[in-house]
Amino acid sequence: MSMFHPLRVLGFGALALSGMASAQAQDLSVLTNKSPSRQELLIEGAKKEGQVVLYSAAIVNQALRPMAEAFMKKYPFVKLTYWRADTEEIIAKLSAEVRAKNTVADLVEGTGVGELAVESGLTVPFTTPATDELPEMYRDPRGNWASSRISYFGMAYNTKLVPADQVPKTYDDLLDPKWKGKIAWRINTSSGTPLFITAIRLSRGEDKAKEYFAKLAEQKIINFGSGSARTLVDRVIAGEIPIALNIFAHHPLISKAKGAPVNTALLEPVPSTAGTMVVPRGVRHPHAAMLLADFVLSKEGQEIFAKAEYFPVRPDVAPLEKLAPVVPAKAGKEELFVGSEKLNRYYGSSQKIWEEQFR
Repeated sequence: MSMFHPLRVLGFGALALSGMASAQAQDLSVLTNKSPSRQELLIEGAKKEGQVVLYSAAIVNQALRPMAEAFMKKYPFVKLTYWRADTEEIIAKLSAEVRAKNTVADLVEGTGVGELAVESGLTVPFTTPATDELPEMYRDPRGNWASSRISYFGMAYNTKLVPADQVPKTYDDLLDPKWKGKIAWRINTSSGTPLFITAIRLSRGEDKAKEYFAKLAEQKIINFGSGSARTLVDRVIAGEIPIALNIFAHHPLISKAKGAPVNTALLEPVPSTAGTMVVPRGVRHPHAAMLLADFVLSKEGQEIFAKAEYFPVRPDVAPLEKLAPVVPAKAGKEELFVGSEKLNRYYGSSQKIWEEQFR
């Protein structure tokens, strides 16, 4: 799906795992165990395994380090080692490991990770009782992935270049001729143009969506293909681009709180996706992997994500107050959740629409 970036050579620090040369046969029944004795079995097995490896796209200092410390405090018999990289890098590395039958990761997490890994055949199904406490739309009935955090997408705008009374409030407002050549969106990432185009198709139907795209193409949208989602917001803050579409809705709020001339507008319906967790093929520490998956989805684990400026997937854990305005339910906006299956199903045809009309 996403265009891969060259994989950087990144060290594992203190990671020292024995027996990596050849994969050991594992009893993976624990991954789908639903018996009353599940917790006892996980703890017993995890004590023998003694370690667990997490690949994640989450921020190290704000999320991964406190997550690891809290997990090891609860389960001192398991050493958690993590490796942080962007989604494309994680998938590239995981793919190489699985092909070589030398899988290092036990649990993989991040925005876009689930759909890429599942689509590439890099995962095995698993279940955790924690998903029963999540809203149904954030669950995978087939057990290929579990939602770990939610992302909401909106429009970033420079408050000096876009007067308050002229801020687009709907997708149709973007068609105003005054915005021609002044709107940008991210390409080469599944949460950029493919998600935006797919959301319009799902909400309007194919015929009306086709009419909309023809009009939007006349606006000469700027294709932003370098850097991260955060980088595009920085361009808006710098005044290089007045409006950016389909950015992570909370990014402008974080900068706004620091005094930057930027804000977020939610266009309805508000697209959302889930950061997801998957268990890779060839997992070496399945018991510890399940303990970690349970912990990430626990109230304690979700509160760590919330403090790190992510949106928790659990309804009983609130996001930071400064980020709450972009939660559709709190803003009185309709949410359009585009899960892995829909994004996979529409990706190719949505990408084709971009290539034919906006490239």
